[in-house]
Amino acid sequence: MELTSPRFKANVRDALKKPNLKTAMGRLISTMGPRRLAARAGLPEFERLCDQARDIKNHTLANLDFYLEAYEAKLRASGGTLHWCRTPEEARATILDLCRQADARTVTKGKSMIAEEIGLNEFLEANGIEPVETDLGEYIIQIAGEAPSHIIAPAVHKTKEEIADLFFEKHQRYGLPKRSEPKDLVDDARKILRPRYIAADVGITGANFLIAETGSSVIVTNEGNGDLTQSLPKMHIVVASLEKLVPTLEDVTTILRVLARSATGQEFSTYTTFSTGPRRADDLDGPADYHVILLDNGRSRLLGTEFQDMLRCIRCGACMNNCPVYAAIGGHAYGSTYVGPMGAVLTPSLVGLADSHHLPNASSFCGRCEEVCPMRIPLPKLMRAYREQSFAAKLGPAPERWALAAWAFAAKRPRLYRLVSEAAARLLGNHGARRGAFRRLPLAGGWTGGRDLPAPEGRTFHSLWRERRRAGAA
Repeated sequence: MELTSPRFKANVRDALKKPNLKTAMGRLISTMGPRRLAARAGLPEFERLCDQARDIKNHTLANLDFYLEAYEAKLRASGGTLHWCRTPEEARATILDLCRQADARTVTKGKSMIAEEIGLNEFLEANGIEPVETDLGEYIIQIAGEAPSHIIAPAVHKTKEEIADLFFEKHQRYGLPKRSEPKDLVDDARKILRPRYIAADVGITGANFLIAETGSSVIVTNEGNGDLTQSLPKMHIVVASLEKLVPTLEDVTTILRVLARSATGQEFSTYTTFSTGPRRADDLDGPADYHVILLDNGRSRLLGTEFQDMLRCIRCGACMNNCPVYAAIGGHAYGSTYVGPMGAVLTPSLVGLADSHHLPNASSFCGRCEEVCPMRIPLPKLMRAYREQSFAAKLGPAPERWALAAWAFAAKRPRLYRLVSEAAARLLGNHGARRGAFRRLPLAGGWTGGRDLPAPEGRTFHSLWRERRRAGAA
């Protein structure tokens, strides 16, 4: 995906003009939130499991070198091969070399955010290899020529009507009629994708987890495409980043109990598939070759820093499903592979703050993202840290920096702050008393461009508190 986060404000303006996007995002927020709450209520030990999951990941990150070596040893013992890749360029080159070893012309793919991160599809196409996305959501956005807008629901930004029109446009060459019902659309996609599984020379999947104890990779899906992608071709390539590692089978089971509940409101995903090496002599199916591409791409730089907590993320998407900013603008406005609150922290960590300093500002700091995160990642705290770095590096617009500097000057002087805030509250209260809100306001165009600004009542909290305190003392 082309990085467009430097054009974030323009992306947002474009997103807010799309009525279909508003409809689609409204459906997401109205369904995912209640499902998560219901799933959480059905598991009394949910909060305890979240604490355990956090501790497992913290322990793993603190001993990552040990578990990486243990994982590689187990992987080799099972007949697999591990490829260490520092950069996206190394990862792409390694995958291309493996595909050429298999004489691959067609590659089937399961959903993988790491593949999106390294721009794998475009790279394979440029080198004469056709990648075929087999996850329904990924298939939709592939034929639409778009990037995922959500970490677990790639096409969530599209309405049913938009998908029906897209399928009609792209499927006419297969002789398929216009469809409108979801079941019929799924059937059409199945008819097209089934032969591709058989024809594929290589299957590429991501990994939700890598297990050091067994050398296994784990994928969590609600469709059978992941199993078909990794079991039918002669070669299976797993593309994962190093923080996907967990020590034991017991540990991964603990995290799985909070993953699906946080992501889709299910007790468990429909398919949870463990893969350990290539096909053995007595196996009925499976690939002859099994390779794992382990990508760093800046993650090791986060170890030992205040941003290490971000490496606990299990890509459940709960922070997006509960973020008012994401709900208003969708994923594409962020202009990066990773979107929503987790993307606002992870993207600057991977590509640098200079090209993504707008993203940590895409938050109201309501705290919902941290509240629903099953891995206890303090997302608002991390976004605030990046805001501070951005201010120190003078990356934001000059007027914004001047306004913050003026506010800081006043905030360090309580008496001055009270005088200024009380004067502003009275002025705005008097002018806004008739309407109750401001549709336009100098220096607040970013707020009033998308919503009204409620008029203050004319008194500040401090003045009311002092008045009531004096009354009580009397």
